Amino acid sequence: MKHFLILFFCLFIQSIYAQPDSLFLKTKVKYDGPEWVRKNKASVNLSEVAFVNWNAGGTNSISGLIGMESSANYTDKFFSWRNNAKMKYGVNKQEDRELRKTDDLFELNSDIGFKPDSVTNWYYSAKLNFKTQLGNGYSYPNTDNPISRFMAPGYLFFGGGMEYGKNIEKLSFYFSPLTLKATFVFDDDLANAGKFGVTPAVYDTNGNILVPGENVRRELGFLINNTYEMELATNIKVKQQVSLYSDYINNFGNVDVNWRLDFDFKVNSFVKATLGSHLIYDDDVKTTKPSAVEGELDEAGAKVQWKQFLGIGFAVDF
Repeated sequence: MKHFLILFFCLFIQSIYAQPDSLFLKTKVKYDGPEWVRKNKASVNLSEVAFVNWNAGGTNSISGLIGMESSANYTDKFFSWRNNAKMKYGVNKQEDRELRKTDDLFELNSDIGFKPDSVTNWYYSAKLNFKTQLGNGYSYPNTDNPISRFMAPGYLFFGGGMEYGKNIEKLSFYFSPLTLKATFVFDDDLANAGKFGVTPAVYDTNGNILVPGENVRRELGFLINNTYEMELATNIKVKQQVSLYSDYINNFGNVDVNWRLDFDFKVNSFVKATLGSHLIYDDDVKTTKPSAVEGELDEAGAKVQWKQFLGIGFAVDF
């Protein structure tokens, strides 16, 4: 399944063709039917540090991050249909230490909206978002027991509501009173442990599994999304994306937060710098702490997750 998704993504990218020009190139391709705006970008970010007889000390290291993104958007006086696919994978290697993963994402989005007249900026809208990872995740230096895998977890959001967007590709505000959230944990060990909010396995006194852990957790709640993109200064773009979700049935009022803030600095047509911040709070993702019983762990509740990234590399549109 993982290899199929990677192949599908690559074929999807390859099918959308244009000549490379600049970091923010948009190419319009006309058909007999509707007119679509298609954009594709591939990027590589690298960082390296090396020491030879360096008196202050230090560790040699090298990091790399590859990314691919494709979008196909259609907008007219009444309809808006936006689709995009993203894939990222990053690694870091330090001297005398194993190769470690720094980023891992596979994401698909599709948003469709309809407005009853050409004057209003409000759309009746439906949104679909699917997200997972490609490789195993570990709590380093322990690489024997993965704490996450492909489709463990995987997240699916699907719902309908209203969306405001005068220039909907740059600024949008979306509210859905009914959104389905499905969390997939297609790994028996993680499902049995009840990771990512799924129902854990039931064991007997000897540690044998009586009822296996569930592989899918389903929720129904409200979703609020806000996206804002602007040119902060010449060759500096900023994009903010925030998502707020709360389940009606389980712990209503506990809001899951997913907030991204990314700055793109364009050096020339192919060289760019990126500064990004990603904050997550998911009430279903619990942490652990050492137990009073030696060798065991107790649940410590959910905590804020935060990731920051700064990189310089190459990007090309095609």
